[in-house]
Formats: sequence, C-alpha cells, structure tokens
Amino acid sequence: MFKLEHGRAAYFADFALYGIAVCALSAFLLAQTPRAHGLQVALLVIAGLAAWPVVEYAMHRYLLHGMQPFSGWHRQHHERPMARICTPTILSATLMTILVFLPTWALSNLWGGAGLTLGVLTGYLAYGITHHAVHHWRADSQWLKQRTRWHALHHHVGHSAYFGVTTSVLDRAVGSVVRSRAPTSNEAMPITAYSSHTPNSGSRI
Repeated sequence: MFKLEHGRAAYFADFALYGIAVCALSAFLLAQTPRAHGLQVALLVIAGLAAWPVVEYAMHRYLLHGMQPFSGWHRQHHERPMARICTPTILSATLMTILVFLPTWALSNLWGGAGLTLGVLTGYLAYGITHHAVHHWRADSQWLKQRTRWHALHHHVGHSAYFGVTTSVLDRAVGSVVRSRAPTSNEAMPITAYSSHTPNSGSRI
C-alpha cells in the first residue's frame, strides 16, 4: 500500500479495498441519510460521478505528465506498462479524504461529504478497472476494444495526447488528439508492444 510497484497481493488488494469502500459508503448513505437530506446526497453522488472524467483527464495530463514526482512515477509505467505500478493506496485514500470528503463535509454535512466522495470514488474505481483491463484483458466488447485502442495510442504517440482512459470525451473536446496514422478497430495494437520489459501483471498509475 505504500510502494509504487506493488506485489500481486497488494495490487489486487487495492481494487478490493476501494470496492469495499464503495459498497460501505453506499450502505451507510442508504441506511443513515435523513430523509430531509436525501435529494442533496443523491445530487452530490451524481455530481461526483459527472466530475470524474474531468478529474481523470486533468490528473493524467497535468499531474502524471506534468508535475514531479508524479510524472517520474508515471514515466515508469510508460517504460514498463505491464509492471504492477500504481498509486500507493495510502496516497490515493489520503488525497480522496483531504480533497473531496473533508471540504464537502465542512461546507455541507457528513452525508453530503460521503455522497460526493462516493461518486468520485466510484469513478476512480472504474478508472482503475478500465486501465487494468486495457492492459491485460482480452477486448471482447466493442467498448473495451475502443478503450484499449485509445490507450494504446496514448502510449504510442509520445505521451502527448489521448489522456482519457474511461472516456475520450475530454480529449476530443480540448483537442488532445494526434492526427496520425492509427490502426483500424480490427487491427491488434497491444500496449505491451511499447515496452521491452513486460512482467505478467498489471499497471495502474
């Protein structure tokens, strides 16, 4: 939970912990939210989900590709895309608490803080699963084929475009798409092709 490159158990424990957190927050809100705050909490959950694509894009483009030490960490993923490299659980959980939960709690109430955190946390978990999938799962669905191809292009064009992982909406909106020869959806474009060192498990940073 503290290292950049994870062992197999710690790597998959991160998925499990965030999955448990999403379920626990959902159960807490369903059981404990006062009726008077129900609409507010529902709207904050939706707001967190809606905000995630923006958070994901900004985090990937401006933090992971623009600021040290994060860009140095992320460079290791580009160099070894199949290694178990991901944001340490303690760091991501701390940032989620400080940047999302505590400010919303201070500005609204406990249920509001939990609601916005649930929305953002769900987006983060979806991002982690999607990023693992595009590197390691066989793309049987059209959606996963598109996401795999999009992320492979990000690895292929020199880290300067195709920043979206769960969606390409922000890339298209702000123009971070490189107009170059790209494979068709039927062509294989494995992300592992961009690294000469490919251990057997995942990468998620």
